[in-house]
Amino acid sequence: MTDHTISPYCAALAALRAAPTHKLKEVGDQWRSPEAIWWGINAMFGPFVLDLFADASNAKCEAFYSAEDNALTQDWSARLAELRGAAYANPPYSRASQHDGQYITGMRQIMAHTLAMRELGGRYVFLIKAATGEVWWPENADHVSFIRGRISFDLPEWYRPAPGQPSESSAGFGAAIAVFDKAWRGERFGYTSRDELEERGAVLQRQIELAAARLHPPVAATPAPPAELCASCSQPAAPAAPAAPAAPAAPAAPAAPAAPAAPAAPAAENDVWPIEVNRLAVQIEHLADLEPEHQRKVKHHINTLLLDRTPSGVIIATAQALTSTFGNLPA
Repeated sequence: MTDHTISPYCAALAALRAAPTHKLKEVGDQWRSPEAIWWGINAMFGPFVLDLFADASNAKCEAFYSAEDNALTQDWSARLAELRGAAYANPPYSRASQHDGQYITGMRQIMAHTLAMRELGGRYVFLIKAATGEVWWPENADHVSFIRGRISFDLPEWYRPAPGQPSESSAGFGAAIAVFDKAWRGERFGYTSRDELEERGAVLQRQIELAAARLHPPVAATPAPPAELCASCSQPAAPAAPAAPAAPAAPAAPAAPAAPAAPAAPAAENDVWPIEVNRLAVQIEHLADLEPEHQRKVKHHINTLLLDRTPSGVIIATAQALTSTFGNLPA
């Protein structure tokens, strides 16, 4: 029996993924954002906590909308209010199509829904083709940053090239970053470069890795026993000759009773933090669910990054990664 709850778009996409081989032209709107570029955009305009157009195999965030979810029927603003961050989108460029009276694809419809969500609040950051002549081009975006250098997108993980088909990504094209955020107070237009995005992304990743290493230092290896000790274990020494009996010693005077030891001082538990630390901490999802010790470690790291004058977006992304790490630890 046919399942009428699945849109033709989703059914065709599922069949394409399951095919034994693929042609490059069949990839369509399923090109993936290049990892290094995404990290750079995240460092500049994030932290990203919601991927608007993705699936389980290519989502850049833990929270995402799949084609089956149909992002154009979702309240992005309410979701961001829960997640406390920004949304990222590498939108599909398929022609407009509907299912049950709702658009599921179409760049004009995507941009219209984005503007509606902008009015409700939140930041929505799109990586799009630098196609200013297209009817869907976001003239009403709060900020557009054109990327110098062509961007090569990645093939989907499910892509299995048919004989004679390429196995690598496309040659690339000009791209731009569009920001929709009515709280934006920066310039309307700007420029960045592919190299700058990759460098910023690498810096953010290094900071996250360094913070994780500090909170989880490697366990020192137990030193091996000395060689002579090992030899004595494998080859017992001959018994020593009995020693001559010693002369009895004079009885010693009774020792004075020892003073009772002072109780150990309790470990310092700093739960008083600067306003700036608390302001950023409330934006970290699930931080309040951690054990108090782990909460203190995350806030301590936030404070350290603030003293280093690290940008707030980088601090939040780093703290969110650490919180996720602690959340996977056994209670």
